[in-house]
This record gives sequence, C-alpha cells and structure tokens, in this order.
Amino acid sequence: MSVAFNLTNSLKDNFGFINNVSKESGQPVEQCYQCGKCTAGCPVAFAMDYPPHRVLRMVQLGLKENVLRSQAIWLCAGCSTCTSRCPRNVDLAQVMDCLRSLAKREGVPLDDRARDVSLFYDCFLNTVEDNGKLYELGMMLNYNLKTRQLFKNANTGLAMLTRNKIKFLPAKTKNRRDVAMIFQRVRELEGKAR
Repeated sequence: MSVAFNLTNSLKDNFGFINNVSKESGQPVEQCYQCGKCTAGCPVAFAMDYPPHRVLRMVQLGLKENVLRSQAIWLCAGCSTCTSRCPRNVDLAQVMDCLRSLAKREGVPLDDRARDVSLFYDCFLNTVEDNGKLYELGMMLNYNLKTRQLFKNANTGLAMLTRNKIKFLPAKTKNRRDVAMIFQRVRELEGKAR
C-alpha cells in the first residue's frame, strides 16, 4: 500500500512540475518531440552538462531535481537560436529562464559554473538597481569579492580605467527612481507567483 501511495505522490509531483513549468514559462513543453534542432543550433551546447533538447525532455519526464541542479540552465546564453529553429514553436530560451527562476526561488544549491553565472546575474542586477544603470567597475568588484577572486582581471580593469573605457565612480542617472520601481514591481509579481 505504501509503495503505491509513494508512487502516486511521485507522479503528482512530476505532473505538478511539468504543469508549473508550462504555465510559468507560457510554453507547451509537452509538444517537443526531441528533434534536436535546438541543440544543433545552440552556440553553447558544447559546454553544457545536458544539451538543450535533453533539458526539455527532463522537464517532460518531471525530473525536477536533475533539471534545477543542471549547469545547462545557467549556461544558456538566451540567444533564442533554439526558439527560432523549433518546429513545434516551443520557446526554449523562455523555458530556460523559467527554470533558472525556479532554481533561485527554491534555493537549489549551485555548483561550479552555474554558481558563477548566478552570482554574475545577481551582481549585474544589483548594480543596475542601485545606480539606475550598469556600473561596470562596481559590478566586477562585487563579483570578484563574492567569488573570492579579488584580483581576477585586475590588469584588464586597470587598462580600461586608464583609457577611460570605464568610470571609477558610477554615473548619476535621471531615471534611477523609475528603475527602482521596475525592480519593486518585479518583486511584487514574483511574490504572487509563489
């Protein structure tokens, strides 16, 4: 009896995950028939632990933990080449974005490159929220501190500073409040999605 109960709960969890990804991404993930065109066109598939079509297949199978722990969802460049090649009109780039969001929301521990990419995203968004636009030096210093690589690319940064390619201090923007309101609105929407 308990084996059947566990199996039923597992199936419900799998279907719940599949439906959640479909609903949140707005994509019919069940329509993918694994032609592989997304993977064939993906410029970063060579670096992924699972190629794009396999990520979508794992979603179809309800393999939530495997998908959310994968490096592939974080290495996706969001270039939408996969989307343009899909004969079933599945926006895989949107699905990847949804999976990253789910992984962050559920506090999935990330390893290796996935952790670095996630930290980079966070540092980028933090500097945009704080300054109203990107402040390159502040973002990279924050990223280097968080990755414990304090002097990574220091020579490049110094050369860019001396050539006035990046600014030492952040520029003031007129639209800082508007940007802060966008971030606040997104937080409200994410809170409702939970």
